[in-house]
Amino acid sequence: MTNTSLSNIGLDKKSTNDIANQLNDVLSNYQMFYMNLRGFHWNIKGRKFFELHLKFEELYNDALVKVDEIAERVLTLSNTPIHTFAKYIESSEIKAIENVVDGDKAVDNILESLSILLKKERATLKIAAEAEDEGTVSLMSDYITQQEKLVWMLSAYKD
Repeated sequence: MTNTSLSNIGLDKKSTNDIANQLNDVLSNYQMFYMNLRGFHWNIKGRKFFELHLKFEELYNDALVKVDEIAERVLTLSNTPIHTFAKYIESSEIKAIENVVDGDKAVDNILESLSILLKKERATLKIAAEAEDEGTVSLMSDYITQQEKLVWMLSAYKD
C-alpha cells in the first residue's frame, strides 16, 4: 500500500508543491537574468569590451545551465516548470533591460539581479530544508556559494 500524502521521491506532496512554486519563481527570475546577460554580451561597447564580452558570455552560459537544472528539479518534484516568456515577465522581480552598452551599467544591473536571486534562493533553501528536500537544498546551496563569490568579484571589479 502506498502513502498518497508522499510524492514519488518520498517527500510530502504539499511541501513539494510549495517548493516547486518557489523554484518556479527562481526560474522566472533566472530566465530574465539570462536574457539581460545576452543583451549585455551582444551590445557592450567601450574600452572594456573584450573582457566584459567574454565575462557576459560566461555568465549567460552558466545561467542557461541553471535554468535547465531548476526546471528539471521542478519536474523531479512532480510539478510543471513555468515555460512561457509571458509568465516569466509577469512573475519575475528581475525586469528586462534593453540597449545597455555601458559596462558599469551592465555590471550594476548584474549585481542587482544577483541580489534578487540570492534572496529567492535563500528562501527556497529554507523551505526545502524544512521539508527535508536535500536535492533542492543542495542545488540552492551550490548556487548561493557561487553567486556570493561572483558578487565579491564583480564588486571588486567596480572598485
